[in-house]
Amino acid sequence: MLNFTKHNLKKIEELFEEIGYQVRYEKGNFQSGYCMVEARKIVVINKFYDTEARINVLLDIIFKLDLLDVELSEKNAKFLKQLKKIEA
Repeated sequence: MLNFTKHNLKKIEELFEEIGYQVRYEKGNFQSGYCMVEARKIVVINKFYDTEARINVLLDIIFKLDLLDVELSEKNAKFLKQLKKIEA
């Protein structure tokens, strides 16, 4: 189980950064709480979300991305593997 802490949020944000995505927190009319700009690899999340909601949204996105061919640092590869176990 993943704890919903600012530390874990930071780790997930670092994972997104390593795979080439920029995570931004802004206000707007989001149907699902976030918006992805695929061509530019930008994820925009409702800035009024608390830490738990931000983590849940980022996990939802990361599980939808195809990360099979992505080279990750050992630290982030291990963290992603841990996240994948949570999904299952």
